[in-house]
Amino acid sequence: METQVFFNSDLHFEHVQWQRELLFWEDELKSFKNKLEELATRWTDKSVLAQLEQFQNKFIRHGEVIDELQHEINVHETNMAEHSIKNEEVLDYSLLKNHINFRSKIETQRSIYQDLKKDLFRFLSKYM
Repeated sequence: METQVFFNSDLHFEHVQWQRELLFWEDELKSFKNKLEELATRWTDKSVLAQLEQFQNKFIRHGEVIDELQHEINVHETNMAEHSIKNEEVLDYSLLKNHINFRSKIETQRSIYQDLKKDLFRFLSKYM
């Protein structure tokens, strides 16, 4: 059986990509919130306003998840930096397992976010 070696620099590269994606989501959420605020001034229908509120709540929750994910990345980066200071370039198994589990979290959140965007754009096309 072949052993695969993972280096801090490899994991750091992936962290940077995730951080950029999370920052993009944050920026997008701001523009989505602005669009909903604009729609709220145009509509008085209670069902439309209720849907607006549901989206606002989903955006707030997604923002919280983004914060949690960013925090987890920062914790992992700090841990890797401590290994680097000790000249330990290769991570132990538990840290790598955490990284792989985190990758799964990102992929799940990516799917949830894409579904949210699809729903939002359907809503906007109906009420714009």
